[in-house]
Amino acid sequence: MSMAALAATRSTCTRRRVGAVVVKDRMVLSTGYNDTPRGLRNCGDGGCARCAGAVPPGTDHDTCLCIHAEQNAIIQAAYHGVAIAGAALYSTYQPCLVCAKMIVNAGIRRVVYAGDYPDPMAAQLLQEAGVELVRYTGPLQALAPAAFP
Repeated sequence: MSMAALAATRSTCTRRRVGAVVVKDRMVLSTGYNDTPRGLRNCGDGGCARCAGAVPPGTDHDTCLCIHAEQNAIIQAAYHGVAIAGAALYSTYQPCLVCAKMIVNAGIRRVVYAGDYPDPMAAQLLQEAGVELVRYTGPLQALAPAAFP
């Protein structure tokens, strides 16, 4: 989980800094953080109008240019040809519904998360798919204080 918190410090999102790490057999396979796609301006540079606006959390995700940390970790594994089926994903926040669907289809079997995210449908989907969802309660503040308001 420490590595997920460290990955979160790389996030350029102005709304929420999230990090994720995919692990299998105690080996890190991939990392990710929420950010705009390659080659686009970062949120802080005006890359995402949703992040720059006053949109309430948990709404209008279809207008956000950012890729979530969990998505980036899965995409990076695919980009580099790394198999992640059967792995565990550690995330600084509970995955949203879109990330949960990707996690299921990528074959990830366990998700460990630190912070809550208001998406009960995501938790239900993971449970129905047989993905273990575990709340991490250890320390994170000392690692990346800006990532955990």
